[in-house]
Amino acid sequence: MSDLAFRFATEADLSAIVALLMDDDVGESREQGGDTLAPQYSKAFAEMAQMPGNRNLLAVQDGRIVGTLHLAYVPGLSRKGAKRAIVEAVRVASSCRGRTIGTAMLKRAIAMAREDGCALVQVTSDKRRKRAHLFYRRLGFEQSHEGFKLELE
Repeated sequence: MSDLAFRFATEADLSAIVALLMDDDVGESREQGGDTLAPQYSKAFAEMAQMPGNRNLLAVQDGRIVGTLHLAYVPGLSRKGAKRAIVEAVRVASSCRGRTIGTAMLKRAIAMAREDGCALVQVTSDKRRKRAHLFYRRLGFEQSHEGFKLELE
């Protein structure tokens, strides 16, 4: 395996990110990729860019984006005013899974959160993603809470 590099996404990376988001059985029905991206992706990216500590981390290998995750820092009053890092939308290209790219990407995000003063890293994962849950546990995450969502659209 050649060297893996990390960088933050730019708007020019949106097509590759959406392709990764679609590259599994859960995301393929939720996302809209292809030649013409839905304008909501550009709008969301612009909003994220305006928020400090809200960005997509990319894993790049041989000039190709092979992984992505959404990393957002959220200050809060609980836990004595702790800032937490929230990690969502973790994806590795299906052709590259099993090569420790996801592990390296999560470890990089955890290190960044620590460097940026976060006291906690939280990961959300769809209940259907059983293999992902095993992956997070292997990295030391505890499945400590039940989450709830209310779809507004």
